[in-house]
Amino acid sequence: MGPPGAGKGTQAQIVADRFGIPAISTGDIFRANVAKNTELGIEAKRYMDAGEYVPDSVTNLMVRNRIDEEDAVKGFLLDGYPRTLAQVDELDGMIAYTGHRLDAVVVLTAEPAELVRRLADRAHKEGRADDTEDVILRRQELYLEQTAPLIDVYRKRGLVCEVDGLGEVEEVTARIIEGLGKVEES
Repeated sequence: MGPPGAGKGTQAQIVADRFGIPAISTGDIFRANVAKNTELGIEAKRYMDAGEYVPDSVTNLMVRNRIDEEDAVKGFLLDGYPRTLAQVDELDGMIAYTGHRLDAVVVLTAEPAELVRRLADRAHKEGRADDTEDVILRRQELYLEQTAPLIDVYRKRGLVCEVDGLGEVEEVTARIIEGLGKVEES
């Protein structure tokens, strides 16, 4: 977890590879559906273009289907999910059904101004039409309103591993791995 631009996608793939599990990114699933012009992609694109979250009903179904795939049997790392309190409850039900358990919640932190700079730079380099300055700022607001409260839910469960997301990729990865060791010990 963490605000847009904190490095979740980069770190999710590295950490998932290290543990031999798939990194499941709702953003990647959304973009793939948009590129294929699927019914789901068309619906998701309307929200993404406005900087809004894709509705829970669509997101939950995608995640449920994905964690049920063969490569996720031994575990998985979620990137971009859950984002709302309702999705926390939905995820609890999904993992109870599949027999998985939640081991840790990594929260990447960073200064808001740095996040906006990173996202604007990424949009320019990658040609991401959905990362306009207005959309970037709206995503930051949505994170604070809807997703940040989830951190307290998971903190009460003793699952939070808070990590500074600024610095070289390798430095941040080392902090995550160290933090995950501390979560396991508690």
